[in-house]
Amino acid sequence: MTRRELLGGLIGLLAAAFTRAADAAVAALKKSKDEWQRLLPRDRYLVLFEEDTERAFTSPLNSEKRAGTFVCAACNLPLFDSAKKYDSGTGWPSFWDPLPEAVATKTDFKLIYPRTEYHCARCGGHQGHRFGDGPQPTGMRYCNNGLALQFVPKGETLPELRS
Repeated sequence: MTRRELLGGLIGLLAAAFTRAADAAVAALKKSKDEWQRLLPRDRYLVLFEEDTERAFTSPLNSEKRAGTFVCAACNLPLFDSAKKYDSGTGWPSFWDPLPEAVATKTDFKLIYPRTEYHCARCGGHQGHRFGDGPQPTGMRYCNNGLALQFVPKGETLPELRS
């Protein structure tokens, strides 16, 4: 076995292990698409589990300015603190940083060029795309579908995680 073959095999093993670990984090709550269809309104289901995109400037969450938490509309996992929301001018709720371990990412080639898509780390529900044109301190813009989120004002009890 050559060094090149050995190195290629090691890289392949590492990539497979990383992919399995990432998939396990995203699949923490596993439901079939049929189950999600029964649990969610059609428009939310299409965004969250068929990776649809709502029209820009249609979500009331785009103008939400109160203190609170934005949670996944499918499983209720807290995803974003309102202190990290900003008006990106894009027509979708935008954030510069998610809560720790709240989202998982993958590369999306649907528009031919690669984009970073992110999902709820618990149920795998599609949230939106991450871009590198956001404000400091991260420089990131998490551009979220409003239908994929619910807002819980500060002082109100967060909904129980859906099982």
